[in-house]
Amino acid sequence: MRIEGLRFAYPGEPALIDGWSATLAPGVTQVYGDTGSGKTTLLRLLAGELEADGGRLELAGVVLSQAPERYRSQVFYVDPSTTSFHEMTGHACLAALGADPQATEALVQGFGLGPHVEKPLYMLSTGSRRKVWLAAALTTRRPLVLLDDPAGALDGPSTRCLWAAVADIARQRDRMLVIAGSEPLQAAPLGAVVRLPLRG
Repeated sequence: MRIEGLRFAYPGEPALIDGWSATLAPGVTQVYGDTGSGKTTLLRLLAGELEADGGRLELAGVVLSQAPERYRSQVFYVDPSTTSFHEMTGHACLAALGADPQATEALVQGFGLGPHVEKPLYMLSTGSRRKVWLAAALTTRRPLVLLDDPAGALDGPSTRCLWAAVADIARQRDRMLVIAGSEPLQAAPLGAVVRLPLRG
């Protein structure tokens, strides 16, 4: 993925990202910074959900500004606060998000989701909903996966399952995972670290 001169500011506020350029390689990239530094904003920009004030994003040869739907079809991103899937069961949500049915089974068990995947998401706890989205994210074949504070609200066994899956993906080297958090990662192999705020 190539990022050239990316810039974004909320109206009336200083730029959170100002002239940032980078190349993201397959493997795991961590984005971290203080609260309010722009971690979620950056993920939404990379996902094509938020329009940048300037710059160019190119993923697998597809430029966001030239072919937005093709670009977005290569990215997996779910806002942890979304309510878009609340009426779906866990299984239906996994299918809607393009999860691999066979690959997700191990994660469903590892995350302790077995008793919950037939329930509507609105009936699940915050942590269980997050596990459904993580199971989809970690088994998608989309080239770019964006995870916003993935370990938030997870129990200990589920956190270990998460990082084991991330480490496995990092070894495969055929996908890019960008993981945003407020602390440096210690539990997964990193290809790159991006510290916010971002300036050119």
